[in-house]
Amino acid sequence: MVVIALSADRMRFRDLRATVDGISSKVLTETLRDLERDGIVTRHVYAEVPPRVEYELTALGRTLHAPIHALGSWAEEHISEVLAARESYDARQCP
Repeated sequence: MVVIALSADRMRFRDLRATVDGISSKVLTETLRDLERDGIVTRHVYAEVPPRVEYELTALGRTLHAPIHALGSWAEEHISEVLAARESYDARQCP
C-alpha cells in the first residue's frame, strides 16, 4: 500500500499515514526503512525548521507500477470468486 500511495508523487510521513488506512506510525516507519534499504524508496530530508522529510519511489520502485496494476486488475476480475471462497471457508470454520 505504501508503494501505491507513493506512485503519484513524493509524500510526507503524516500524509502517507493518512493515506494508508489503518497503518500505525511504527509499522509505517519500519516499512519505509525496509523499502529504503531495498532501494524502492528514497528519503529526502530538508534543512528547515521544523524539519521536513519526504519519501518518493526510486527508479527501481517505479518499475513496480505495472505488476501492482496487474495484481489490481486480477483482483477486480476475480473478486466474486475470492468472496465466495471466503464465505465457504468461514462456513466450514463455524461449528
